Order: sequence, then structure tokens, then C-alpha cells
Amino acid sequence: MLTIQTTKKLILAGAAAILMSNSAIAAEMSLKLGHLANEQNAWHKAAVKFGEELSTLTDGRIEVQVFPNETLGKEIDLINGMQLGAVDMTITGESLQNWAPKAALLAVPYAYKTLEDMDAVASGEIGDQIEQQIIEKARIRPIAYFARGPRNLTSNRAIKSPDDLDGLKMRVPNVPLFVDVWKSLGAQPTPMAFSEVFTSLQAGTIDAQENPLALIESASFDEVQKFVNKTEHVRSWIYLTISEITWAKLSDADKDAVMEAAKRAQAYERDLFAADEERLTEELQSKGMTFVEIDKEAFASKAKDAVLANVSDEIRPIVEDLFAN
Repeated sequence: MLTIQTTKKLILAGAAAILMSNSAIAAEMSLKLGHLANEQNAWHKAAVKFGEELSTLTDGRIEVQVFPNETLGKEIDLINGMQLGAVDMTITGESLQNWAPKAALLAVPYAYKTLEDMDAVASGEIGDQIEQQIIEKARIRPIAYFARGPRNLTSNRAIKSPDDLDGLKMRVPNVPLFVDVWKSLGAQPTPMAFSEVFTSLQAGTIDAQENPLALIESASFDEVQKFVNKTEHVRSWIYLTISEITWAKLSDADKDAVMEAAKRAQAYERDLFAADEERLTEELQSKGMTFVEIDKEAFASKAKDAVLANVSDEIRPIVEDLFAN
């Protein structure tokens, strides 16, 4: 006769066997997804969501391991790893222009006036052209895109038109396009590492800087800047991508599952993005920052020539059309 103790052991052993069986199923294919964002970022949460959805759609046969904070490598290293088959997935954007020139269209100043304009391009014919060139030349496949918060100018005086920029010393990333655009607008742009911005604002070495609200908040720029001037000069998106080597290993049914999971992750990220932008605005206002509406048409018109002079010949006609429309 089985004792109570023996029965308990058999039940536990059976449960363990079931767990091992499920684990074996889940481990049939494991995809490594590395990216640069932290765990609080909407991109990371959407990457985790993608993994959950893909596991559900494949009955646990495909799992996704997500590595935030560059723990699997820096962005360019991850792309190189995907091209060699050592990494399966990453989240990446205009860095892909190193292989696919059309990827520069992901972050062109004043090319997209609204989020809806950006969506129309990203999900339309131009977006299809960008994605196809990335597949052909970078050998990685975009399967979804996530929105980025627009870049805004912070300062200690209100900026409403390009004339208000006269003599304004501001930090910009070390990107020739950004430097030339702000020069054309009348400011005095200075390329500088992001890590130096807060102390430079504090010391008065520079008067202003530009970044998305998320970075303005996380870097505590509210402590050294009074105004968020809603220039929204760069609206951009970033891709969730999979290695073409990994893609080729998938059955047609699993490819369909990957695309469906990516579609769900994209919708999930957009909801997070909208809520986050609203939260960040309220938080920065509560910390004393004033949001300033600006003459965006005047800024875009004055920046146009500098933008067109800095983009490649391949994408210049497309950028001209974007400005015209």
C-alpha cells in the first residue's frame, strides 16, 4: 500500500516531469534579443511582450530571451552578430544607414510634422523601400517599428521662433546634420557628450540642449532648465529586427507567428508610448518646467536647406517630397 509520504513524492515527481517536459518544448528554439534600453523603457517592455506572444502562438516551442542595457553588446556589435548568426534579434534604427542609406530617413529633422505623418511614411511605400533595403544590404529583417519621443529644445528663456535662437549656445550630438541645422536656425550648436550636458548647463558653458522628454526627465534637466520649447524637430522610429539567418531557419507557420507577435508588440508599445509622453509632460510641469508652443512652420522652413544639403543623393528626392507635403 502506498503511504501518504510516497504518494506526495510521486505527485511531486509527476509535477517535475511535466515542468521538464514544458521546458523542453520551450527550449526547442530560443531567440536572443539584445538592445540598449533599460527595463523601464517602453521598447524593453514591448520586446518582452513580443516574447510572451510568440511563446503563446507557438505553444511554447519558441522562446525569446531579452537582454536590456547592452548586456548582449552595443548596437553595432549586435547588428554585426546578427549578420554572422551569433545574435537573433535587436532593436535598431538609423544606425542601419551604415549598410542601407535609406535608413537615414528614420530621423530627418522636420521631415514628419506629426506622429500620424511619421506613421504614414513608416507603414507606407517609403517604409517598405527602407525595410527592403535593410533586408538586402544589412541582412537583418524589420518585423515591427516602435515610436520615439520627439526631440524638444530646453532652455532658460522661452523660444517661440527662430529669431529667439540668436546667440543661444546649445549642445547637440556629434552629428553633422544636427550641427548644420541648428546653425541655419541661428543658434550656436556645440557637439558634446551627453554625460557632460548637465554640468555644462549648470556652469553656464551652454544655455540649452535638445532631447526627447524621457531623457530630459531622467537626466534631471529640470534642475538647470526652465523651458521645454516644443520644437519637435526630429520625429523618428526604430525597428524590432530579426537576423536573416534566423529567419531562414523558421517554418512558414513560425514566420507567420513571429510577424503576428511583432504586430501585437508594436500595438502594445504604441499604447505605452502615448501614456509615457503624457506622464512625462505632467511630471516635468510639476517640477517647474514651462512648455512653450513654437512656430514650427518657421523652424522647418528655415532648416530645410541645411537638411537637404546634409542628406545623401539617394534619399534627397524623398526628403524634398516630405518637406513639400
